[in-house]
Amino acid sequence: MAINVDKIRNIAVIAHGGAGKTTLVEAMLFNAKATERMGTIEDGSTVTDFEPEEIERKNSLSSAIAFCDWKDHRLNIIDTPGYINFIEDTKCSLSAVDGAVLIISALSGVKAETGKLWQFAADYGVPSVVFVNKIDKDNADFRSAVESLEKAYKTSAIPLYIPMGADSVIDLMKMKAVKGGAETDIPDELKDEAEEYRKNMIEKIAESDDDLLEKYLEGNELTDKEMNKAIKKGSISGNFVPVVCGSAINILGVQQLMDTILHCMPSPVEKAAKTSITGKNPKTGEEVTRDPDSGAPLTVRVFKTIADPFAGKLTLFRVFSGTLRSDSNIYNSGRNTKEKIGNMFYLLGKKQVPVKEVGPGEMAAVAKLKDVQTGDTITTTENPILLDPIRFADPMISYALEPKSRGDEDKVGTGLHRLLEEDPTLKFHMEAETKEMILGGMGQMHLEVTLQKLKRKFGTEVIMKAPKVPYRETIRKAASAQGKYKKQSGGRGQYGDCWIKIEPLPAGGGFEFVNKIVGGAVPRSYIPAVEKGIVGKMKEGLIAGYPVIDMKATLYDGSYHNVDSSEMAFKIAGSMALQKAAPNAKAVLLEPIVKIEVSTPEEFLGNVIGDLNSKRGKVQGVEANTNGDQTIVALIPMAEMLTYANQLNSLTSGQGIYAMEASHYEEVPAHIAQKIIADREAAKEKE
Repeated sequence: MAINVDKIRNIAVIAHGGAGKTTLVEAMLFNAKATERMGTIEDGSTVTDFEPEEIERKNSLSSAIAFCDWKDHRLNIIDTPGYINFIEDTKCSLSAVDGAVLIISALSGVKAETGKLWQFAADYGVPSVVFVNKIDKDNADFRSAVESLEKAYKTSAIPLYIPMGADSVIDLMKMKAVKGGAETDIPDELKDEAEEYRKNMIEKIAESDDDLLEKYLEGNELTDKEMNKAIKKGSISGNFVPVVCGSAINILGVQQLMDTILHCMPSPVEKAAKTSITGKNPKTGEEVTRDPDSGAPLTVRVFKTIADPFAGKLTLFRVFSGTLRSDSNIYNSGRNTKEKIGNMFYLLGKKQVPVKEVGPGEMAAVAKLKDVQTGDTITTTENPILLDPIRFADPMISYALEPKSRGDEDKVGTGLHRLLEEDPTLKFHMEAETKEMILGGMGQMHLEVTLQKLKRKFGTEVIMKAPKVPYRETIRKAASAQGKYKKQSGGRGQYGDCWIKIEPLPAGGGFEFVNKIVGGAVPRSYIPAVEKGIVGKMKEGLIAGYPVIDMKATLYDGSYHNVDSSEMAFKIAGSMALQKAAPNAKAVLLEPIVKIEVSTPEEFLGNVIGDLNSKRGKVQGVEANTNGDQTIVALIPMAEMLTYANQLNSLTSGQGIYAMEASHYEEVPAHIAQKIIADREAAKEKE
């Protein structure tokens, strides 16, 4: 039997790395008696950090789902990663929930990653409750943490609870101290502070509603019922953010947080009323809207995929409308494929609880679906719908892979393609130009974890190497030369003779071939062969073995032999002509330039700019972000960026993030070009 949709709360726990997400989830599960003991990060016994790589690194590296029942409600909780390398996975989770718990450390306030997560939640219309964690620590500063939130994201935060020492909180609605589940009077020395917070709370609540504001300004007190109703409405609409505080590791404030989730976060019905369930009919393109009703047509979003070489692929999904049953037939509207649903189950970390059907608002998993991937929409052929796709950021770093065991290339490729199903932010391809296997991801740690999984799950190891930079060559001057190929070896010989002129084209001009032969000096049938010879030589390079770009070649004279001339002879002649013309055409080496945007806290701005300058970067501008960070826009050679993710991490204490995209090609400085050419020649000799 599906769960009553009004009694469901789907929550993602989000925060920067190290804020205490996994510990908070563990505390919530234990508090609700969904687990018999509270696991810890240190001993690797938590419910949601169960992958060996997570246990080893003591960090959440991918989202994991758990559930518990609290006060007649079902809480579906997704523990998400917070480190910058892995937060694209958090984006997937936010596409499947109705609310978020944003953790802020009372020691550090908001961080760079917090801003990205805040924006992800806003993009999906997901309201938040803030939990200020670690108030039991010596240097905890609750007030500063809340102020950092309001300043960074221009939002109104309303504390509903404030700390009282290291082991208690004050309930501002009831004006009672709460310790270990028991309510007591607020100590005299804290009453003034509590009254100040309560006054601010009432003012912000009143400001969110015209009728309440009028009543408040007339000097009338707001009732608890009025305030509770306004808090719920304001939280769901995003007009303000309710704030709870505590210590996850000591289960302090956790019960208050869970109560606040039930009251302030929307049910699937309330979320749909705020942000409708809307997609398109994949067959007609018309907009389709669904209601979170068990009898409505089926609408399901896949928000995570787990690859397992033994159990097969595990698909995690959220039902938005309709009812999904075991053994039913489904339609993947984005891929136009049909499959049959097998056994389904709720997930409590890696523990599976079988279930026969799941209704609106529920989250569950199913094994061994063949053609379903993260972000897909599952529906029916009779009433199809396609939800908006999840858009992932492009990889920030790429490495070349070399199998440790010769002949393992196919095994590596197969394993990585399975892992790509699990993690859409990975990109893998064979580089045609360099003949390298290239793996791209969101950072060094992301790729290292992926290769650990490759070894553990698919039994193959690789070495990561910096990928080769795709240099190019071009010419700076016009030049002419003859290419004459003549060979006689008894019987029919080979003869091809052509004169060409090469000229530089503007950047982005590509290649242009012009035929100016008159009087049949080169027969029409051999002219394409000359062009093929020139193009072939351009691919081989003129000075360092890199492709030549932005060049015009004009064939203007030549000669032929009635018997010995052939397409092959004129192809070789065209290649020879280009090679001979190159020295006089001032062939140069070009390097790819990328546009980079680096966001960093202001305190690291000077260090980051200085480092970019040292890498031959050209800073184009600096702008302030809404969260107080600074964004630097610069143009910089790709060769300087191959290991930048690690360097930026060191420069900014892990708080800097960056994105880059291809921009254009520029000439390599002479002293650097000489070294590149020498290295290429040495590599050829070694081969």
